[in-house]
Amino acid sequence: MDFTIKSLDGKDAGKVTLADEIFGLEPREDILQRMVRWQLAKRQQGTHQTLGRAEIARTGAKLYRQKGTGRARHGSARAPQFRGGGKAHGPTSRSHAHDLPKKVRALALRHALSAKAKSGGLMIIDDLKSADAKTKGMVKNFADLGLANALIIGGAELDVNFSRSARNIPNIDVLPVQGINVYDILRRRTLVLSKAAVEALEERFK
Repeated sequence: MDFTIKSLDGKDAGKVTLADEIFGLEPREDILQRMVRWQLAKRQQGTHQTLGRAEIARTGAKLYRQKGTGRARHGSARAPQFRGGGKAHGPTSRSHAHDLPKKVRALALRHALSAKAKSGGLMIIDDLKSADAKTKGMVKNFADLGLANALIIGGAELDVNFSRSARNIPNIDVLPVQGINVYDILRRRTLVLSKAAVEALEERFK
């Protein structure tokens, strides 16, 4: 498919032909959902933990004699039914990550790119460079382009001035092409790719 390239100041800067096997697929929500679930599970810390009865620092002596009190028999004050005792079946530190085949992850990225292209949420900029690291000027450029909520993907190396001027703008994320991922694509309204990013993606999925 043919796509118009824009410059940072909002002018047309030519056209580019996007590969249909990357940007022209019919998006599948089930694959996107699996990928987002995998990403969020992988980054979950899993450091939640409670103390079990074996980890409680409390006396190990029997509470009172076994027989003759008329009360229930108990052996340990660390038991879960007592105040200050251990937690029964509480959470323990663990990894929430699960497996997802590499081919499914690659397919999910292509479906996410295709979803943005199909919904009109894709924009291609010829070059992501700034003469100075001034946020005020970058805010004006983004306003002219109609970018209020966007993920911006540059080439292998980001221009330092551009990344510095854009990083303080709310709802704008800037990543190199190596950091492109399905979750960030879907959570932002617009996906902005540089020409270098498009070339890198087409080379990656060749």
